[in-house]
Amino acid sequence: MIERESMPYDVVIVGGGPAGLSTAIRLKQVDPELQVCVLEKGSEIGAHILSGATIDPKALDELLPTWREDGCPLAETPVTDNWHWHLTRKGKFSIPHIIQPPFMSNEGNYTGSLGNLCRWLAEQAEALEIEIFPGFPAAEILYDDNGAVIGVQTGDMGVDREGNPKPDFQPGMNLLGKYTVFCEGARGHLTKRLKAKYDLEANCQPQIYGLGIKELWDIDPDNHMPGRVIHTQGWPLSENDAWGGGFLYHQANGQVALGFVTALDYKNPYIYPFEEFQRWKQHPEIRAILEGGKRVAYGARAINEGGWQSVPQLAFPGGVLAGCSAGFVNVPRIKGTHTAMKSGMLAAEAIAAAIKAGREQDSLTEYDAAVRESWIAKELKLVQNAEPMVAKWGGELGTILAGADMWLRTLFGFGLAKPMKHHTDASETQRADLYQPIEYPKPDGVISFDRLTSVSYSFTNHEEEQPCHLQLKDPAIPTEINLPVYAGLEARYCPAGVYEFVDPDGTGMRLQINAQNCVHCKTCDIKDPTQNIEWVTPEGGGGPNYPNM
Repeated sequence: MIERESMPYDVVIVGGGPAGLSTAIRLKQVDPELQVCVLEKGSEIGAHILSGATIDPKALDELLPTWREDGCPLAETPVTDNWHWHLTRKGKFSIPHIIQPPFMSNEGNYTGSLGNLCRWLAEQAEALEIEIFPGFPAAEILYDDNGAVIGVQTGDMGVDREGNPKPDFQPGMNLLGKYTVFCEGARGHLTKRLKAKYDLEANCQPQIYGLGIKELWDIDPDNHMPGRVIHTQGWPLSENDAWGGGFLYHQANGQVALGFVTALDYKNPYIYPFEEFQRWKQHPEIRAILEGGKRVAYGARAINEGGWQSVPQLAFPGGVLAGCSAGFVNVPRIKGTHTAMKSGMLAAEAIAAAIKAGREQDSLTEYDAAVRESWIAKELKLVQNAEPMVAKWGGELGTILAGADMWLRTLFGFGLAKPMKHHTDASETQRADLYQPIEYPKPDGVISFDRLTSVSYSFTNHEEEQPCHLQLKDPAIPTEINLPVYAGLEARYCPAGVYEFVDPDGTGMRLQINAQNCVHCKTCDIKDPTQNIEWVTPEGGGGPNYPNM
């Protein structure tokens, strides 16, 4: 048995993203005497944060009303110009704003780095004497004898590949709280365990996801239009019976943030999301903006796309889910920061009231009720059929039906259909023999790039002598099932080149896992058709080090 130090708090928060930091700040606003800590697995706050991002400031206005005057970097670039393009192979046509529901407008929103917003929020939290521990991932959940969550254990440091302590071994700590808030982001590994233990998804649809791949470019000043926001749909995914879309945001300092989201319910196992992104950049309308510029950063992350019908039970004995751990992304708007922050604020208010009443480690059903009565619910119910309609009927017809459904819900409170069901992304994957391999063009090194070079722009690093954090439940499945049946799709869905099938000595193919490359997007945990891969947290501080994403 390893002897571990314990540290008691009133509230332990897992995750230093917008939801976790908003929870912490609101707790201190309500009761400055509360002892609050935030655990962040990245090397610093913001290191693992990646988003487009065009942000609705609604929740930020509620949390810190003077943020525009207080040096928040998000205030630098309000949205000034908003476009939505449907792309064909060589051209485009704009979708008029007048036919889109009013909430699809970006008027009053801001575009910038979500990572930098989180860094600023962390400064506000520390000014309130909130303890923030970057580089300390929550590795295990702690329970009492009655099965209630009582805190988390941080990961051990200095462990070799076989799990044995090295000379520099440092045991993880037990951080104990009256309540624990899980804000791990999409597909959090502890959230998965909590959902299973407490059956939190018993009364909702399964969560589904998209893979967002992003780059940051310094572009020619003549091409830069500060505050211009562009979203695209259609080509190139329309050629392969898949769907998703691109974004290009003109942000501060002569930069554009651009990226591509591929819905992970695609059927064809030959689809290669990274290469679809490279194709998209070569579209004449996108290339014209990037020409003469220089890429400066790259990254990827999974995005919740299940909508309101996939929101699980939010409270359980001793803890709650908030932010993307619960899944509050508004898919048509491509926005989830404001809803994540609001959920954290509601969690904080319920927790502070419970502690004041002398309660601890019970189930905060009042938080769950508060979310379902809040503007989060009102907003997400308006769009709850948008994703499943596009998934079911395709990009063109599905978009028309989704638009009609959203207009009906906005104007009359009902849609074309009842809330539609989802199927897991893994279960949607079809056999490779039903499709032809896709020939993707080679990168030109100017606009499009290869995958491994791209990963170097994520500044990812892991301690090499540590247990692999990408765990195979059955090591035989990749070569016995995934390679012959699905053409080894692991080698394609990963945006970081973590998985490759190799035969170095001529004895037969095996799956090689290059865990050092992992950018923590969780796609493998989501899309693997046999659900054989489980992502767990690596040693603290490992992973990407996004500077401005």
